[in-house]
Amino acid sequence: MTEKDPHFKITVKAEREVAYDSPDHTMPWGTRRDNSHNLRFNKKVQFLFRPGRDQVFSVLDLGCSGGGFVRDCLNDGWLGVGLEGSDISKKFRRAEWATIPDFLFTCDITKNFDVLAETGDKTQLVQFDLVTSWEVMEHIAETDLPKLAENVKKHLKPSGLWIMSVSPNEEVIDGVHLHQTVKPKEWWVQTFAKLGLIHKEEYVRYFNTQFVRGPKYDGPGSFHLALSLNPALAPQIPKSRLGTSVYDAWLGSRYQKLLKRWVVGE
Repeated sequence: MTEKDPHFKITVKAEREVAYDSPDHTMPWGTRRDNSHNLRFNKKVQFLFRPGRDQVFSVLDLGCSGGGFVRDCLNDGWLGVGLEGSDISKKFRRAEWATIPDFLFTCDITKNFDVLAETGDKTQLVQFDLVTSWEVMEHIAETDLPKLAENVKKHLKPSGLWIMSVSPNEEVIDGVHLHQTVKPKEWWVQTFAKLGLIHKEEYVRYFNTQFVRGPKYDGPGSFHLALSLNPALAPQIPKSRLGTSVYDAWLGSRYQKLLKRWVVGE
């Protein structure tokens, strides 16, 4: 999929449609509460990739929860697809599952899956410019990471990026350990490198704290990774103005939140 075509339909062929064995399905916590998004992140993605007018810019969000980020992608004119391991939000039509059901799917991302675009009598695998995972990796068992990475590599364009936030903290709800792989950042960098995905810290610096989830945005203590299949083909980072850097640092900060609460009462 490169040229814009309003007549395609997205389908997902999954080996397992729900992650029945995952604690996040048996003890749904974040998946029934979260609906994260950050319009500033989308703006910075647009400036980084600069998609052409005759092309579909595409985003795959793994662990999409309520689908808020996917909804923003669609509103920006992109192709946004969200995969969620639990079917709680789908069953109750929670959040954006009630508004964009054609772009949100349940799927166990640790098993084989294919995101497909159907156009007329033609069906093809979709490769995405950007794959995202917000506070998802720590929920995956270490033994399942190679298969997950294989799935991402299959769906990521050679020039694309896989951007994520990862929590290094334990999370136990009613005695259930929701975080199955609790490791420091360097461990994740080395693990993904062995799986053929190279972390590029300069992209983390480019986003300058403006992610969908992170320490500023409901992810205390988390860190970010930006992974590339081929760093030589990854998008060139544009120069940032001082004012932009200052704005990014201020937006979502404790001081900005205090000012917003004082001015508008939120």
